[in-house]
Amino acid sequence: QVQLVESGGGLVQPGGSLRLSCTASGSSFNINAMGWYRQAPGKERELVADIVNGNSANYVDSVKGRFTISRDNAKNTVYLQMNSLKPEDTAVYYCYAGRWGATYWGQGTQVTVSS
Repeated sequence: QVQLVESGGGLVQPGGSLRLSCTASGSSFNINAMGWYRQAPGKERELVADIVNGNSANYVDSVKGRFTISRDNAKNTVYLQMNSLKPEDTAVYYCYAGRWGATYWGQGTQVTVSS
């Protein structure tokens, strides 16, 4: 099994920045995808960003140019650097890790962007 622990959420003013971190532990071999989903009040869950099999990062259009995903394979850690935050980014952010036959989820971390 894989356990994912997230950190870095919080309250920030519009235009501010946060960095989310997610570290996988346990039976973390053969993980070939890591990324972030979010769910805002009244909205569907959406994929924010991910990295699969060492390929280029993927982003939802609304965060392109503002968010950057990175992965440290040696540490089994994925990061989401969030700059120029907007109130529309307010959501619970969930880290995920995937391999054949299983998808694992972090506990979720609240990001609130408000003046």
